[in-house]
Amino acid sequence: MARVERIARTEAPSSAPRYELRVRRHESIGVAYEIWQLPAAATPQVTSALRIAGLWGRNLELVEYRVLKRLSQAGVKLGRSMGAKKRGHALDEDLALTLGLLFRALAPMRSRDNMRAVAEGIEAMGHEEAAYWLGMAMHRKHPRRVLTALRFLLTEPKPGRKKP
Repeated sequence: MARVERIARTEAPSSAPRYELRVRRHESIGVAYEIWQLPAAATPQVTSALRIAGLWGRNLELVEYRVLKRLSQAGVKLGRSMGAKKRGHALDEDLALTLGLLFRALAPMRSRDNMRAVAEGIEAMGHEEAAYWLGMAMHRKHPRRVLTALRFLLTEPKPGRKKP
């Protein structure tokens, strides 16, 4: 029995990629959430912290409850009254990929309905699909085109438009 408990408490191996959520408070824009990839043995090409994505302002306010819900399910507790301007929280790979893709996809959007549809679609994605889309958005020559395609796939066409 003791062996089962010890196995259940083991953490991710040191060879797994490491991610961090950084929460910053600004006087002008309020709270900003950023996902960073940290150097690890699994990612020798990452020699210093690499910013994956970030979200702040109105767009963050529209999906903040979703983000906080996912973070609390993963055991990350964000304090509302933190005295420091910047804090970091370790994330597992699945959550970091999902939040990174969510932040990148929602950053330029303005339509509340489309933002809701994209957020729901990204939350419904599996680990492999989220990793595929985030990898495409990070490592392609034209990442904005990849994110635009993802947004088109996850939103409903406007009523009244006929398909050609």
